[in-house]
Amino acid sequence: MNFIKDCFKGVCIGAGAILPGISSGVLCVIFGIYDKLVESVLGIFRDFKKNFLFLLPLGLGSFVGIILLGKLLKLLFSSFPMPTNYAFIGLILGSIPLLAKKINAQKGFRLHYLFYTFFAFIVGLLAILLENYISLFTENYNFLSYLSTNIAPLSPAFFLFMISGFFMSIGIVVPGVSSTLILMCFGIYNIYLDAVSDFNLSILIPLGIGVMIGGIIFLKMIKYLLEHYYMQTFYSIIGFTLGSILVLYMPLSFNLTGFISIFLFIICFYIAGMFERKAN
Repeated sequence: MNFIKDCFKGVCIGAGAILPGISSGVLCVIFGIYDKLVESVLGIFRDFKKNFLFLLPLGLGSFVGIILLGKLLKLLFSSFPMPTNYAFIGLILGSIPLLAKKINAQKGFRLHYLFYTFFAFIVGLLAILLENYISLFTENYNFLSYLSTNIAPLSPAFFLFMISGFFMSIGIVVPGVSSTLILMCFGIYNIYLDAVSDFNLSILIPLGIGVMIGGIIFLKMIKYLLEHYYMQTFYSIIGFTLGSILVLYMPLSFNLTGFISIFLFIICFYIAGMFERKAN
């Protein structure tokens, strides 16, 4: 049963790697596995069996989320944007109170920690504005599309996608930082979506190499921060997580769609709290 539950978490985390504005790291926080995931990835060889068994269902689920459910979730966001957005908002907000309670139980609350939350929230807000600004200039990607059809190992295009994957890993590892923003900065987000839909390995392989290299480096940075600045790091994560809500927020309409959205918000708020309780 735990294996299936962890696979489901992995599916959501994988889907978060391809949806605009959604951070895989935020979803790890929602499910209460973020710090454990960091420890397991970096300490895989210290207790291989234990860490491998923890990472296996998450990895399998992430693969399914990226390859199979990416199109479905993209359809839900485009066809039913309000209910889908409010479902995710419920998941995010529902995870915050129990996450804060868990953090404070370990180290104790100090009022100045809220400064880190506020600062991270502002940074997240600016990142959202930057993402919207950049997206206006990345609709025409003919040159990069040409590059994506002319990839050979060690070619300039290969290194371009590998470097893009390296920086994309920041959006996967750091909660609240959208990997789509980073890919938009490199002008390859649309190419990335096409590659995932078509399972184009000539693009996915260099991206994957970059993600693995960057993931290890940035995970080590996160681990250092958690070990030496635990409270500050997690209160910053909460700020980034709250900032991600602004990507999803839509004014409610007072019709059937609006009531369905409110219902899904309440249900997902409860589900997020349930996941946190199970994790504690």
